[in-house]
Amino acid sequence: MDGLDLTPDGRIVALCSRGGMRQSIGMLELPLPSPAPEGAEWFEAYRHWTG
Repeated sequence: MDGLDLTPDGRIVALCSRGGMRQSIGMLELPLPSPAPEGAEWFEAYRHWTG
């Protein structure tokens, strides 16, 4: 993950790149590896907050 961004409709997306390709993935759809990386609790808190 290269960073986070806020879309015009208010969604938070992860800015990702791999092999020269770039894409935005919604935080609610972003799969996390196991074990979860440092800071993953913020992703879980956002998912909980959005219901």
